[in-house]
Parts: sequence; C-alpha cells; structure tokens
Amino acid sequence: MGAGDCALGSTILNIWYSPKIDYFIRTVHITSFIPGRVRLHDSALVGNTRRGRLLFEQLAVFPELDEVHISCLTGSVLIRYRPDKLHRNALLVRIENYIEKHVDRR
Repeated sequence: MGAGDCALGSTILNIWYSPKIDYFIRTVHITSFIPGRVRLHDSALVGNTRRGRLLFEQLAVFPELDEVHISCLTGSVLIRYRPDKLHRNALLVRIENYIEKHVDRR
C-alpha cells in the first residue's frame, strides 16, 4: 500500500455479502472488459481510503472472484475471475452481462 493509496488486493476472497455491489457497478465508468478481467473507474475512490476499504469488503464476499485490486490513488478497480466459476452465481452473471453491454469501447 503506497502513501495516499489504498491499493487493496487479495487472491482469496470470502468476507461478507452486500447487494450494494450491484448499485456500485451501475455508477462507475467501465473502462475495460474481457471475460475474466474487468477494470472500472470510480472518481469517488480517489483519495478516499474509507470508500476503497468498504468496496473491497463488498467485493471480497464473492468467492467466485479470484482477485480484486483497488487503487484510491487513481480510482481504479481491477477484478479478475474465472468465467466458468463466476457463472455459478446468478447475481455475478447479471453484473457481468451489464458490464459487457456498457463497457467503454473507445
């Protein structure tokens, strides 16, 4: 974790569940998507370590996600997962479908 950066990351995730993640996905800029890897940007994360930690806890509940990295320096959120594993969770499938349809394809 760098100075001023919440740079949170984990490879084993299983803390607690929050349906707020569905709302979060709909309020951020989806910068990159390929099955198994998603990058989001949330300007509200910049300099906000409390928000970064709360987001990490909300994402960490999903054992289907292999890695979550959050940078409060840049507002970047990187999520890595195995698609076959993720597709066992109906909520995550719905979120993945939303992300795929709304990714910025510049």
